[in-house]
Amino acid sequence: MSNVQRFGATGDGATDDTEALRHAIRDGDGMLHFPPGSYRITQTIEFKLSESGPLGIDGTSGTARVLMAGPGPAFRLVGTHQGTGDPSSVKGNVYPSQRLPTIRNIEIEGAHPEADGIQLIQTMQSVFEGVLLRRCRHGIHLTERNRNVLISHCHVYYNSGVGIFLDHVNLHQIIIASSHISYNRLGGIRIDGSEIRNLQITGNDIEYNNHAQHNTDAEPTAEIYVDTTAPGSSVNEITISSNTIQATSSPGGCNIRIREAAGGNARPPGLWSISGNIIGSQENNVHLTGCYGVSLSGNCIYSCGSRNLLIEDSRQINVGTNTFRRHTPRMGTGVRIVRSSDVTVTGCSMLDEHPDGQPSGASLLELVESDRINVSGCQLIDGVPCGIDAADCSHVNITGCTIHDTRQPSKSHHAVRFTGQGRGNLVGLNSIGGTSQSALALEDTAGVTAEANVLPAASEG
Repeated sequence: MSNVQRFGATGDGATDDTEALRHAIRDGDGMLHFPPGSYRITQTIEFKLSESGPLGIDGTSGTARVLMAGPGPAFRLVGTHQGTGDPSSVKGNVYPSQRLPTIRNIEIEGAHPEADGIQLIQTMQSVFEGVLLRRCRHGIHLTERNRNVLISHCHVYYNSGVGIFLDHVNLHQIIIASSHISYNRLGGIRIDGSEIRNLQITGNDIEYNNHAQHNTDAEPTAEIYVDTTAPGSSVNEITISSNTIQATSSPGGCNIRIREAAGGNARPPGLWSISGNIIGSQENNVHLTGCYGVSLSGNCIYSCGSRNLLIEDSRQINVGTNTFRRHTPRMGTGVRIVRSSDVTVTGCSMLDEHPDGQPSGASLLELVESDRINVSGCQLIDGVPCGIDAADCSHVNITGCTIHDTRQPSKSHHAVRFTGQGRGNLVGLNSIGGTSQSALALEDTAGVTAEANVLPAASEG
């Protein structure tokens, strides 16, 4: 191991150790060992992997800190890999000299407004384990092209930019697991203008990633924020599972935000599975725009300023066995689907526990200008004004649901309401109870057939 103190680094937190670390890279053995201490640097320590050979950085079980007192990343790892994850595409000295650059058990703290933690460019099989990145601008910043990245057991905490930033990068095969990603002003995990495949976000605590702790103006962001509106960008083959994804509500904020411009020319975000997460306390908890082929199942989604789930301009979305609710009177609950098609909502529970309805005044499930929507086997309890509210929709099937108001007196106006223009809609085999007005409010122009519903006694006939 190259003990950086043997190359002149002091680790006293005051001396500039930049040149000593560069000396260790030039003349060491590739494994930089940081003994306990605080190593202040003022310029980026860059590793050109094709020249330096295999790289490892170790911070002695977390007892060492690198203090970045200049602009740019503390560490920049630069490779030459231009291929894919296919072994036959790996050329030159990538495997002998560049594979598996590893940084572990070290803290990187920013001491400059434009200090970043770590930047990756054209690397192959990078590994981050047990790294704390705090008070930087961006924590881990991936640009240009990278392959097979592993980030685990890390703390990406209180950075003024993005925690883990996939920034106009071509990246396949990345796993972000078992980490805390919190209090980052512009998002916990953010993807902008990138081409991403095979991303797994699993077993993390991702929370409070907005402006609230930074004394800055609000800016729309999310714990997980994906923007594919730039030409040529696309994000597909993604799993988000078994995370806690929570926040404080912020203007334009979300827990999970996935967006493609309506009618855009990129491949729409799709082949996503979002399952088994706890998601809560934002303006919109999950907000999908322009998506195609997303499964959202087995999540507990709670407490929104606007909607638990907002789907816009999307198709082939499966929403199954989720719990939608609020846990504080000042927040709301509910699902809204707008200008979308081929959506199923199955086995979900939607409950508004406030006696006076939602602050937004919205029904539990809203369908707007949408086509081929199936709602089955759901429970919609205590919705105001309605359990299900559809406007200008066609080929909507609502079957086998329980739509009740349990309050005395009832606050729900209608269990199901259809308004506007539509055709081919069906409301059947539902259990409906406890409304203050008609159980079913179906305008003639909406094209609705209602059959074999169990209605409250006051509404029969």
